[in-house]
Amino acid sequence: MSISERDWKVLRKLKPLTLERLCERILMECVEVASGDGETFHERYLNLYNLIHQRNAQIAAAFDDLRRSRAVPAIAQIYELKLLEGSEFLEFSEETRDAVLLILGRD
Repeated sequence: MSISERDWKVLRKLKPLTLERLCERILMECVEVASGDGETFHERYLNLYNLIHQRNAQIAAAFDDLRRSRAVPAIAQIYELKLLEGSEFLEFSEETRDAVLLILGRD
């Protein structure tokens, strides 16, 4: 499903902000994992590696290869990750918001 030019512009405007929010969250998680008490350095390293691998998949799903034909699933991923504030989500048209909620199973 492709989105309107207006919604495409909103997504392109919000992409850097939401990507920054996600990266900040991931880096804070990395600090917690890396400084984990009661674990060996090797265990912390493995946990950190797994975390980065998982979060990289989230980044890819939401932000990689962003084009209009993939915009609605990308917005759904961004929304699911709670990277959009309410007013930001409302910048999208009702049609796009409904499609996002439908993808996420939230009618």
